[in-house]
Amino acid sequence: MKFFASCGKGLEYLLADELLALGCKRATAAIAGVNVEGELVDAQKAVLWSRVASRVLWPIAEFDCPDEHALYAGVAALPWPEHLADGDTIAVDAHVSGDGLTHARYAAQRVKDAVVDVMRDATGARPDVDVEHPDLRLNLVVRKGRAIVSIDLGGGPLHRRGWRQQQGEAPLKENLAAAVLLRGRWPQVYADGGALLDPMCGSGTLLIEGALMAADVAPGLLRHGGFPPTRWKGFDEAAWARLRSEALAREEAGRAALRPAFFGRDSDPHATRVARDNEVMAGLAGLIDLRVAGVDSLAPDTFADGVPERGLAVCNPPYDIRLAADPALYRALGDGLRNAVPGWRASLLCGDAELAHATGLRAQKKYQLFNGAIECTLIVVDPVAPARREAPVGAQAPLGDGAQMVANRLRRNLRRLKPWRQREDVACFRAYDADLPEYAAAIDVYTTDEATPRTFLHVQEYAAPAEIPEPVQRRRLNELMAAAREVFEVPREHVALKTRTRGKGGSKYGRFDQRGEFIVVREGDARLRVNLFDYLDTGLFLDHRPLRLRIAAEAEDTRFLNLFGYTGAATVQAAVGRARATTTVDLSATYLQWCADNLAENGIGGARHKLVQADAVSWLEADRGEYDLVFCDPPTFSNSKRAGDFDVQAEHVRLLRAAVDRLSTDGVLYFSNNFRRFKLDEAAVAEFARFEEISAATIPPDFARHARIHRCWRLVRR
Repeated sequence: MKFFASCGKGLEYLLADELLALGCKRATAAIAGVNVEGELVDAQKAVLWSRVASRVLWPIAEFDCPDEHALYAGVAALPWPEHLADGDTIAVDAHVSGDGLTHARYAAQRVKDAVVDVMRDATGARPDVDVEHPDLRLNLVVRKGRAIVSIDLGGGPLHRRGWRQQQGEAPLKENLAAAVLLRGRWPQVYADGGALLDPMCGSGTLLIEGALMAADVAPGLLRHGGFPPTRWKGFDEAAWARLRSEALAREEAGRAALRPAFFGRDSDPHATRVARDNEVMAGLAGLIDLRVAGVDSLAPDTFADGVPERGLAVCNPPYDIRLAADPALYRALGDGLRNAVPGWRASLLCGDAELAHATGLRAQKKYQLFNGAIECTLIVVDPVAPARREAPVGAQAPLGDGAQMVANRLRRNLRRLKPWRQREDVACFRAYDADLPEYAAAIDVYTTDEATPRTFLHVQEYAAPAEIPEPVQRRRLNELMAAAREVFEVPREHVALKTRTRGKGGSKYGRFDQRGEFIVVREGDARLRVNLFDYLDTGLFLDHRPLRLRIAAEAEDTRFLNLFGYTGAATVQAAVGRARATTTVDLSATYLQWCADNLAENGIGGARHKLVQADAVSWLEADRGEYDLVFCDPPTFSNSKRAGDFDVQAEHVRLLRAAVDRLSTDGVLYFSNNFRRFKLDEAAVAEFARFEEISAATIPPDFARHARIHRCWRLVRR
């Protein structure tokens, strides 16, 4: 059976690892959650033991849901007396997207109406609604015209552990606190005899969560007063009793062995009083050393018995509109930790990359997480203050004026793009595109889609004017590279540099690495393989991101054709968007294999997805298939022994005529190319197609400075 465990964005891989450790058969990261395979007892165990999950949802129905009437009918068709006892209360949480249903509260109301009507007809009694403490909490998700109705096995948010009586001005949810601790490897630090320090502890969330983690206390034990978390009739109460009995035995042993290794400081006396009250409610009275002190007072004598040899410093310094972020405070935090615990590890949840940078600490790992709606940067530092040593020959020197200018521009670009990247969940983007003319290069950022995301940079040098001396070009490129490594804090081996070298016939790209190294990145719901080092291009044209996502949105139940398919990124988006069938045409066997690998990366394959090695124009003119959605992105120019020369300006009318001939009655063709001087022969094309240029809608914000990076038209049959 499959179920879904939700979590905050950025915690998906951490949650997947946790659920596998709890015994689930399979756990696959999705967006803001994990798809899990396991039995009902596995889901109930997750309710009791997951420290990272927000909710555990057990699906009971999935059906087509184009509108509110279908929603009501689908819910009303369920045998609610088998799920809900007479007299039980209900609540419904809803999340909807798409055009059919646009208001979550209204969708929740329709679900409630259907349940109430079925129960009233079957039992004569009408269930009441209890939003806070229902006997049965339902969850509805409507996406792409499909509805999933689930039982919320935890009865509500799992971050509520049951011990919090009071909270500070900007409280940290317990499951996010657990993520900060787990990323800092706190369980291993404690097992090795280490201590935990929070120098800005607020209401004590990180310290209490860390202590309960060290004591092996199941996070769900204190919820619901010992009763099952739901009165759903399908809930296995006998299995729950066994799970809870085992958890109580583990808690008793863990608390007995727990040693006092927890230190909290805060400059606000009220916050420390709240932390003490929460400490008592969590059953930890006397185990946490809580004192009123600011970060500027951090020193080795912070610890009465001397600084423990090992430890983890954790902190959630202020960064939102309630507690205004102050870079000076972050600098004081970094200075204090270097002074007090230089040999420890640190896991710090900062407001953003700039505030993390302000600490002055060199992060070994960075993670993008969300505290509610606020995007944050979690940095892991180990150790806090590395031992000083002589700089090796060739070590990177402090940035000079030119490099500092580039670094400032990069940080400015990152600030400008941040709201868009957060809103669209963009993992790969262009961060710099010759913004400063003398530093003529493009810098693209690729973040891997894996449990511990890695950041790579793809840097392409542009041809400099002939009058610029080659030594000046080299110096400027070195300054740009130094700035990029400084801003993104990536190791040299994560930077792919494509440089131009002088040679006969003018300027050309130099030899590339042959590393055979592919990384997997995410775009929308698709996972795509890219190669940053071995080719001029990476396998993913970032400027076509909006067009590929448009294809995904329009692909459901279509026959999709990808001409000049390259590595098949558009094909994957169509397949992920539930296309009925796909056909990808390209002359290169290498690209077609890459496309096959991309499809396999998403669990897609079989006869419905054809790969054709052929010249696209000749194949089109011979083909007799019919397609509902076509993407055509030809090269500007190519020559091939098999297909001869191709020039997009000269051949585009022939190409488009052949492609439009293959469209179904309501079919759509998207035609794009990157030839900057391209001119569509409108009179010729108008003879067989209606068309409109949609270039502006397909240029993403990271390419806005070069709005003619490509041009795009939408065509339909005349």
